[in-house]
Amino acid sequence: MDNLKSSRVVIIGTGFVGSSYAYALLNQGVTDEMVLIDLNKEKAAGDAMDLNHGLPFSSPMKIWAGTYADCKDADIVVITAGANQAPGETRLDLVEKNTAIFHKIVSEVMNSGFNGIFLVATNPVDILTYATWKFSGLPKERVIGSGTILDTARFRFLLGEYFDVDSRNVHAYIMGEHGDTELPIWSHADIGGRPILRYVEDEQSKITKEGLDEIFINVRDAAYHIIERKGATYYGIAMGLVRLTRSILRNENSILTVSALLEGQYDLDDIYIGVPAIVNRNGVREVVELDLNAEEKEKLQHSASVLKKAMEPVLNFNK
Repeated sequence: MDNLKSSRVVIIGTGFVGSSYAYALLNQGVTDEMVLIDLNKEKAAGDAMDLNHGLPFSSPMKIWAGTYADCKDADIVVITAGANQAPGETRLDLVEKNTAIFHKIVSEVMNSGFNGIFLVATNPVDILTYATWKFSGLPKERVIGSGTILDTARFRFLLGEYFDVDSRNVHAYIMGEHGDTELPIWSHADIGGRPILRYVEDEQSKITKEGLDEIFINVRDAAYHIIERKGATYYGIAMGLVRLTRSILRNENSILTVSALLEGQYDLDDIYIGVPAIVNRNGVREVVELDLNAEEKEKLQHSASVLKKAMEPVLNFNK
């Protein structure tokens, strides 16, 4: 790809997540051009103005409120639009209404001549990423969901807090549905190369299995706690989306827990679900298949079965 070509990211949906992502993208100077699209055109225009006023303190970037025609030359289209999770509502409760919204959005984007990479952040993210893949007709590697990238970040943060270690030195994954059936991969969790489960076995250590289990529960239920307090979650996922964007635009070959299509990996097929994957300029280069223990395999299968059942509105759409 021509290195002189300007990189362009189009954000569809300038609600809490979309605008937070745009702000984080501006702060980190990841792209050359940023386009904001929203049903509320005035909101998108206001966001573009506000962000442009921050440019004297940031890197050069062209920012404007655009239309679907601007997707034609985009490297990445990020979809954050859709109905939000209300207090007491699960992510899977959003399937039907957001599938219809996504059909319209993806059709508009593809009609522009778009030939880049889709990033999906709207919930239920695994199912809507699958829908985007089906509706767009793009190769599987170029349709990516945010998956468990945020859950993994929450996991690393809480483990870092528990062990009093920089969370960037905590290596651990959350896999499965971005939702109530996600699972911690304790068999591959380590701090500075030392497996976390070794701390539990060490009689001199104060680390307990109960303490670790409580950390995971707090990771799994974090969104409910945040929504209860402030109505929505957006800063953490915005940072995760920027990390994913950077990995793509800068061809970093980073391993991130995204929602990727499985075709036999982990004994699963025809499903988008949160797994570690290598991400670069072409999208998902490959899914990293970890050697899970029996309990983790069983929990991942359960998570996938819950997703498969909830996917029916997508599979039956327009039948």
